[in-house]
Amino acid sequence: MSVKVKICGLTNALDALAACELGADLVGFVLEKESPRFIEPREVKEIIKNFPEKVGKVALFKNRSLDEVVRIILDSGFDHVQLHGEESPEFCVKLREKLKISKVPITILKTFRVGDRIVGVSPDEYRESVDYLLFDTYHPAMMGGTGLKFDWNVLKRTPLSRPFFLAGGLSPGNVKDGIAQLKPYGVDVASGVERSVGKKDHNKIKEFIENAKNTK
Repeated sequence: MSVKVKICGLTNALDALAACELGADLVGFVLEKESPRFIEPREVKEIIKNFPEKVGKVALFKNRSLDEVVRIILDSGFDHVQLHGEESPEFCVKLREKLKISKVPITILKTFRVGDRIVGVSPDEYRESVDYLLFDTYHPAMMGGTGLKFDWNVLKRTPLSRPFFLAGGLSPGNVKDGIAQLKPYGVDVASGVERSVGKKDHNKIKEFIENAKNTK
């Protein structure tokens, strides 16, 4: 089975639809105003309402309240949640339970930032509460989309109890190497397929997806 590809930081319908048509498995939208790739949930709702069912719609949150996350998910039609802050394993469990009561199946990705080590709580703490781990580059002033690659050796020496997505500085030029070295479940790219912040280069998206899908 080929690696899953997530195109993240989408800010408009044209880029989002192009990502779907070019073969992305998941598309991600940043709902945090501190990000230069922020998009309002109501805009995303209009963009994704006619998406192919097979494409996962990912909402990225950072340290929001449980009720706020649930409200946005129920209103907007997302089927994946990416938690990019210090959300606890207990938070993840409660989120799944609340959405289950509302009969909304959801997939949870938990982001960990990596410098010379994995910052914060060990990913192993989340082995029972999330579906996937996601590893992005640590930056003291940015929540993601840095365009910077972290030292992949950190992951090589870290036992991981869940399937994971590799992010952080990926591009069409290095995604094959990342997949070959780390064997992730999926890869996640934002700035590496942009022509400017928040605006995607469709040729780069195409090249990224082709390179990722053709790596064994």
